[in-house]
Amino acid sequence: MNIGSKIAWDDTVLPFQLDRTDTRGRVARLDGLLQQVLAQHDYPSSVEALVAEAVLLTALIGQTIKLRWKLSLQVRGDGPVRMIATDYYGPSKDGAPARIRAYASYDADRLEDHVEPFTMIGKGYFAILIDQGEGTVPYRGITPIAGGSLASCAETYFAQSVQLPTRFALSFGRSQMPGETVHWRAGGVMLQQMPQSSFEVDGTEGSGEDGLLAAADILDKDGAEDWNHVNVLLDSADELELIGPSVQPTDLLVRLFHADGPRVFDAQPVEFGCTCSPDRVRQTLSIYSAKDIAHMTTDEGIVTADCQFCSAHYEFDPKTLGFEASDDS
Repeated sequence: MNIGSKIAWDDTVLPFQLDRTDTRGRVARLDGLLQQVLAQHDYPSSVEALVAEAVLLTALIGQTIKLRWKLSLQVRGDGPVRMIATDYYGPSKDGAPARIRAYASYDADRLEDHVEPFTMIGKGYFAILIDQGEGTVPYRGITPIAGGSLASCAETYFAQSVQLPTRFALSFGRSQMPGETVHWRAGGVMLQQMPQSSFEVDGTEGSGEDGLLAAADILDKDGAEDWNHVNVLLDSADELELIGPSVQPTDLLVRLFHADGPRVFDAQPVEFGCTCSPDRVRQTLSIYSAKDIAHMTTDEGIVTADCQFCSAHYEFDPKTLGFEASDDS
């Protein structure tokens, strides 16, 4: 293995295009970023797996947003895993890294051993939100939990909400290289078939689970042939090729799609990053009255707050919080 290539491609998202099939896509490799996200919490292994999958999806999907925009992925269910939330912050300038953070909320007493982690979400919804900044109305697209994995939920979202055929091939889990400690690693490929013209969906019932739209429902004949072709090729990728680090993303694209004119663009670096700060916490608490703040005050006379994403701990004088905060404190 080339150690240099491992370092160069870890924690990056590589955009590409297949010129002969009008397909675009991204290859992601996550190592240190994913380990930092999960290190903020002591999650059970099943919850870790769901968070790892959500972070990998967020990296692949988020690469398309513009500078300084924010993309969030939210999963809510009625099962033991109540919520998974991720944020992708677009880079501040060209060439700068994007930042990702994530956390999960769950009922430890309801978690089950030896079951597929996805089943512990239960019934609920999968949502993607895009915030373009101050003065704009955030976009929000929602689809039901379906398909057996978070990747399938994302594919349904793109078919149902955006009518864009999308496929994810993901690999994630605990990994150990010679001389290294065991840690989480993830990698995957995202494909999207670009529309040649507007295509009207015939009827409201799709071929997916519970009548939801699937890629086959939003493709014309020519597009379907190209889409089936690239999916068959992607099916030939094994988990070690997807997750790396021994196979570089560019080598993987050449092996899979060499006859389809693969063309790569600049890779986007990604890193762990949280936006919490004392000022942001104060702003959050500014909606409460002095009476409300008193109920939040500990016996030691302070108000504490912990960031759900990075576990940062904050302590405040209650007199400085709320909309009735005193000016002389």
